[in-house]
Amino acid sequence: MTDPQTIEWHRVASTEEFRSAEAKAITLKGRSIGLFRVADAYYAIDDICTHEFALLSDGFVEGCEIECPLHMARFDLRTGKATAPPADADVATFPVKVEGSDIYIGLARA
Repeated sequence: MTDPQTIEWHRVASTEEFRSAEAKAITLKGRSIGLFRVADAYYAIDDICTHEFALLSDGFVEGCEIECPLHMARFDLRTGKATAPPADADVATFPVKVEGSDIYIGLARA
């Protein structure tokens, strides 16, 4: 488990910007991150598919999985685990917190 004191939180969006099963591409400190809403939960993962360069935020959300728009690889939004080929490498996940209507993504402090 990550020590909360090693995380730097960044406000990236408002809950008012999302409907269920929507995604938003975010660039944070030079990193491409996909922010996803599923029901009332928010998840943040690396936005680049590990199989070939494609933005996962352009993919299709079904349940808690995102399907890559290029070759249909799938990833679990909660864990980053690759769940369907052709991807065989997981994507990184990032902590998300909501305070009021503000959504924050946590990155490790440099």
